[in-house]
Amino acid sequence: MSPLIAPSILAADFANLQSEVEMLNTSQADFIHVDIMDGVFVPNISFGIPVTQAIKKHAKKPLDVHLMIVEPDRYLEAFRDAGADIISVHYEACPHLHRSLQAIKALGAKAGVAINPHTPIEHLKEVIQDIGLVCMMSVNPGFGGQKFIENTYDKISRLKDLILSKGATTKIEIDGGVNIQNAPKLVTAGADVLVAGSFVFNSPDPVATISELKSIRMV
Repeated sequence: MSPLIAPSILAADFANLQSEVEMLNTSQADFIHVDIMDGVFVPNISFGIPVTQAIKKHAKKPLDVHLMIVEPDRYLEAFRDAGADIISVHYEACPHLHRSLQAIKALGAKAGVAINPHTPIEHLKEVIQDIGLVCMMSVNPGFGGQKFIENTYDKISRLKDLILSKGATTKIEIDGGVNIQNAPKLVTAGADVLVAGSFVFNSPDPVATISELKSIRMV
């Protein structure tokens, strides 16, 4: 089965954001990945609610919003109102994760949990059945274009085992350093969704690159 592809708009040309979103609309992308950074949880600032609204205005694909922010519960409703279809909060930023997940679902969005490279997947054991999507960081969050962390393959396999053992339907999303070389191994390990930013937007033909990622199969 083909992986779902979620190009990260963080790597787009912001001076031509509308045309970049319209390009993704014509592609085989399944989601548009929207990285929200506050300069506190991660050492970078991206954009917030107004830009998310602007993306939604032109998007024909669901918005997969990744909140790399402190106190995400304060902003769940605002991002849902701005057009988020999937909202992922970081495990490391949510002291009451179960409550955060229920709040996202109550807003009518799909509830995701993002985990940093150092965070053990075992921490999700008690809530895995409440999670629609796990966004597994395969780089340290905060900046695009980083080198892929090789331990990710093993971590995916262990997360897939946890999901199956609990009878959950959680999707595994990989975010960071995804390219055509490592994508087959990621899918084979159990990844369902591939986030690709600079690999897509810096390519000569982003639509063709998305199509190539979409055609990936297990090895």
